Amino acid sequence: MASAPATESGARIPNFFKMSVSERVTALHQRGLLSNADLDALTSGDHQLRLAVADRMIENVLGVFGLPLGVALNFLINGRDYVIPLVVEEPSIVAGLSGAARMARLSGGYEASSTQPILIGQVQAVNIDDVDRAKAALLARREEILALANSLHPKMQARGGGAIDIEVFHYHAPEDGRQMVVLHLLVDTRDAMGANLVNTMCEGIASLVETITGGKVFLRILSNLTDRAIARARVRIPPQNLEGKGFTGEEVRDGIILANDLALVDPYRAATHNKGIMNGIDAVAIATGNDWRAIEAAAHAYAARSGRYCGLTRWYRNEAGDLVGEIEIPMKVGTVGGSLETNPSVRINHRLLGSPNAPELAGIMAAVGLAQNFAALRALSTDGIQQNHMTLHARSVASTANVPDHLFDAVVEALIESGEIKVWKAQEIVTKLTRGSGNTSAAAERSSASGKVILLGEHAVVYGRPAIALPIPLAVEAIVRPGGSGASLVIPRWGVEQKVRGPGSQGLTGMLGSLLKTLGLADTGMTIEVIPHVPRAMGLGGSAALAVAIVRALDRAFHLGLDDEAVNAHAYECERFAHGTPSGIDNTLATWGRPILFQRAQGQPTDDRPQLGPNRVESLVIGAALPLVIGITGKESLTANTVARVRAIHTARPARYDALFDQIASLVRSAQVSLREGNLVELGELMNLCQGYLNALQVSSPELEELIHIARMNGAIGAKLTGGGGGGSIVALCPGEQEAVAAAMQRAGYRALTVTVG
Repeated sequence: MASAPATESGARIPNFFKMSVSERVTALHQRGLLSNADLDALTSGDHQLRLAVADRMIENVLGVFGLPLGVALNFLINGRDYVIPLVVEEPSIVAGLSGAARMARLSGGYEASSTQPILIGQVQAVNIDDVDRAKAALLARREEILALANSLHPKMQARGGGAIDIEVFHYHAPEDGRQMVVLHLLVDTRDAMGANLVNTMCEGIASLVETITGGKVFLRILSNLTDRAIARARVRIPPQNLEGKGFTGEEVRDGIILANDLALVDPYRAATHNKGIMNGIDAVAIATGNDWRAIEAAAHAYAARSGRYCGLTRWYRNEAGDLVGEIEIPMKVGTVGGSLETNPSVRINHRLLGSPNAPELAGIMAAVGLAQNFAALRALSTDGIQQNHMTLHARSVASTANVPDHLFDAVVEALIESGEIKVWKAQEIVTKLTRGSGNTSAAAERSSASGKVILLGEHAVVYGRPAIALPIPLAVEAIVRPGGSGASLVIPRWGVEQKVRGPGSQGLTGMLGSLLKTLGLADTGMTIEVIPHVPRAMGLGGSAALAVAIVRALDRAFHLGLDDEAVNAHAYECERFAHGTPSGIDNTLATWGRPILFQRAQGQPTDDRPQLGPNRVESLVIGAALPLVIGITGKESLTANTVARVRAIHTARPARYDALFDQIASLVRSAQVSLREGNLVELGELMNLCQGYLNALQVSSPELEELIHIARMNGAIGAKLTGGGGGGSIVALCPGEQEAVAAAMQRAGYRALTVTVG
């Protein structure tokens, strides 16, 4: 695999999915992945197959059928970056591949290789009197057979390919026991797919085979079981990179391995498992003009080579605890030839890939198959395969309903929240939006709680020191509808629709099971619908806001009579379920929704059941508006994990880290004064100092540091991580520079939110 690929800047294009089609094409052109001619063709539509050309390709042509052409980003294969063209109609494949590739590149990306591009031609001889003599004679005249085959395509031999060997097999017909001898002609087709070439060679040597065997040649045709052209790919992912969606990296790793194990022993699971692999491989095959049907046939036949059909991938845990994935699959593809050059889109896609040769393309496609398999298994072992499908379905329905572009996103959101993802509903929403009116009754039923940023004091607050938290204008809303059998959780935006599990179960539904038992609602039928506006696992208090919103919605639906203290106490127990030993600041802020100074009641975080109160909670006086920018890395981080890491180092050297926590507490007390006096310059300096201490606690990350650097270089007077760290978000104090800082973050590929508090 040696041809020049895309550059790294081309493989990583921030916010590519948010761009319009023309902006995406322009972005690829600016990175040198598309030529000027490619840009013009894609912009004008001239890259599409013309009717006159289609009429010469197949019989009885009526028109040209279209499929979406997209690209998967982030792929790092053998140390080189690739933008992968994909032709596919199924939602989530492109996004799943890009996400899998982004995760893989954190640990070095994919390793890929392929064998020589050998295609097998079969010549079947029957009516042979002496089978053993015929087999020996064919092998004895090997060179004569190869010479005749190569004489039919001398240019292929000149390019280093051509017929290279023969094999001879003896079979009995199952019906009448007739004996047959089958000669395999092994042909190196170089960068061509080679089907016509091999068929021609088989036709050309048929008479010689008849002469040698004394029999009659019947079939002479290529085989699509291309097990002499094997592609392999491998990836290694440390468990810390697998964390997210409420699961530890180890849980995700073990779930993927367990799901793959089933595909290795059960053909019913293996069929679905391998179909997922081919979702990615077929999309590249179609985009590059290759015969996806032949590739499919080879893959499924190879999966049954042991006599039992099984999965094509292997996932296992190595000695370091990392997840390792491997795939081995027949992959006979071509990169030259008339059939590939007929379609202008195919030519563009080969250039987009860096014009690979056939072995390189085979390795790329193996890596894509492994990535698609990972994406599917990860979804199955966490939120389920329906993750994101509801949003994708809503977008499809909105498109069918011809929703105008300027209303499209709003209609999709409204469809998801309504639960009626139908064309008529989309048209109804358009009518309401156009008239400037809408049904607010659903919103009136919702209970909500806001997210937060911690201005100073995270981690130290777990150990009894004060911290300052501010609400942000992002909320989680919840509605509880009594009725039905059992309790169900529905989060349309996350594609979640699950039954609430009983106490002792893991994940979000396990947490809700414990909450319902505590509230005496364990046997009550209901649907809990959540509308989250706070990003998950980004250090912005999303889990606490979700807990508070659900507790309040349960209180409203079942008239439980809970006051704010009770809501806060129940939300804290939910936080304990999610994070192990939370300080209580997130749920307190979410419950009261105002700027607070919070200090946890004394008691070690390692206690089996730390006390919630009496905590010190003071409303803050803010003397001047705080112009903030929240930078969101997009890398999920579990607060429970970072809290556990800090606990480990504190346990090892308590005096050293208690002194550090005291320093953070001193900064918090000074910040309280700065806030009251409106001294933003002083406040910014205190934030910067606090970030230094958080770095000493080893809870920062490269993404957080990059965001902090971007903020400071573009005018922020203070910037630090907020929340647990290890990913998530930062908060920057930016008087007069909010828009500039936010724009710089977005240009670097991160999300940014401008907030003014006070």
